[in-house]
This record gives sequence, C-alpha cells and structure tokens, in this order.
Amino acid sequence: MSDLLVVKAKIKEAAKGCNVSGDLAEALDAKLRQLVADACSRAEANGRKTVMGKDL
Repeated sequence: MSDLLVVKAKIKEAAKGCNVSGDLAEALDAKLRQLVADACSRAEANGRKTVMGKDL
C-alpha cells in the first residue's frame, strides 16, 4: 500500500483508554481514501473542481 493518509500516533491519541491494533491504521486509511474519492465524485457531479466539506 502507498503512504498512509492517517498518522498512527494521532489514532492512538484519539483512542484514549483503548488499545489500538496494528491493522487499524490501514483500515482507517482505506475508509478515508474511499470518503475522499466519493467526495471528489460528488463535487464533479455538481460541476465543481473544488471538494468541500459538504461533499462528505
């Protein structure tokens, strides 16, 4: 897999009080990549090249 879009240390910070397995960052990265791709598609469908928060 290419470089992760998420920071493992930040995931651990966000998961206060919970253990974080080694595969969580990869799974979260896959979800994030899909969210971004879907947001890009929505922006394009609305005639925009700029992806905005409302596209999520």
